Amino acid sequence: MSILVTRPHPDNEATAENLRARGHVVLLAPVLKFEPVAFHDESEAGYGAIIVTSANAIRAVTPQLQDLGSKNLGLLELPLFAVGEHTASAARDAGFGRVIVAGGDAAALRDKVVQSARDKVLKKKSTLLYLAGADLSRDLGGELGAEGFSVVTQTTYRMAPVKHLPRTVCEGFAAHGVEAVLHYSRRSARAFLDAARDEGVEISALAIPQCCLSETVAGVLRDAGASQVLVAATPDESALFDTLERALRTRLA
Repeated sequence: MSILVTRPHPDNEATAENLRARGHVVLLAPVLKFEPVAFHDESEAGYGAIIVTSANAIRAVTPQLQDLGSKNLGLLELPLFAVGEHTASAARDAGFGRVIVAGGDAAALRDKVVQSARDKVLKKKSTLLYLAGADLSRDLGGELGAEGFSVVTQTTYRMAPVKHLPRTVCEGFAAHGVEAVLHYSRRSARAFLDAARDEGVEISALAIPQCCLSETVAGVLRDAGASQVLVAATPDESALFDTLERALRTRLA
């Protein structure tokens, strides 16, 4: 029996390695494909900090950092607010030296930025550079704007849906060989459902536990008719793995 990971490459490889270390057989079906977008900063603003909600934004801009104009070569010196430890690690690897880690979701990131201003770590009227994806789950820039910040949002990548599941995954569903599915984002959950529907395995796919990183992700699966939807206690992979183990114990009971 296998655990299906829908997370995009390359993060899915680390997830698979961690699951195998826990004794699981893993199937990979990355349902979104990472596509970087060229970074063109036409703003005249002097940035006070950078905010990032995904490690993919760091991956997208890293090759371009050395090619940016003189004004932006200082980006690596700015404080960078990362949504969680995974994104923070990618930022450190890219050369950012002042990385501040939030609690794992956009709301926690917003609160961390606001608190930093109250603590005078960050100037209240600072202009923030938001390195973002093409599809945003919430208006983080608007929320920070309401707190007095000026936010310049730069789209640095997009995640394109993958329309077909790997043949081994379809065969696994047909043979009832998949024990549970791990979901990391609302968009990847929707892409998974679309691909499963197109492959004719939607009923089998929704009949097993769906383990979700957040309640927002879980809502997509519930709306699609999944009856065994579990949500991680906190929006991080360790908590998601705990949720998976709970789901598997329940199935065996």
